[in-house]
Amino acid sequence: MNFIIENWYLIVIALVSGVMLVLPMVRGAGAGSLTAAQAVQLINRQKAVVIDVSEPDEFAAAHANGAKNVPLGQFEEKLPSTVKNKALPLVLMCAKGGRASRAEALAKKLGYENAQALAGGLKAWRDAGMPVEKA
Repeated sequence: MNFIIENWYLIVIALVSGVMLVLPMVRGAGAGSLTAAQAVQLINRQKAVVIDVSEPDEFAAAHANGAKNVPLGQFEEKLPSTVKNKALPLVLMCAKGGRASRAEALAKKLGYENAQALAGGLKAWRDAGMPVEKA
């Protein structure tokens, strides 16, 4: 007990450093792990399918070229009919990346092991200078 009282600042430093290690993982939980450049490589080299999980009105406003719209609310029902080959890589995106991360977990549950969410979503796609189209 005497050690704790005399070295309280060491305990505080250990706790703060632990929080600083865990905080980026917690913040990034909804961000996805795939960069725009990595997504383009998957599309070009492995024929990845781009799935936009935004709502139809958001999809109509702007989406990545060649993306297919499968709204998150209908994802489990519509994904198997949209992408029949479960071995193909999937690039999942939405406006900012949060819904795409949830869709990634759902896709993996459905057997699409090569599904990845685009970090930063459509905003990151645009910021990287990638083509965007409107419906």
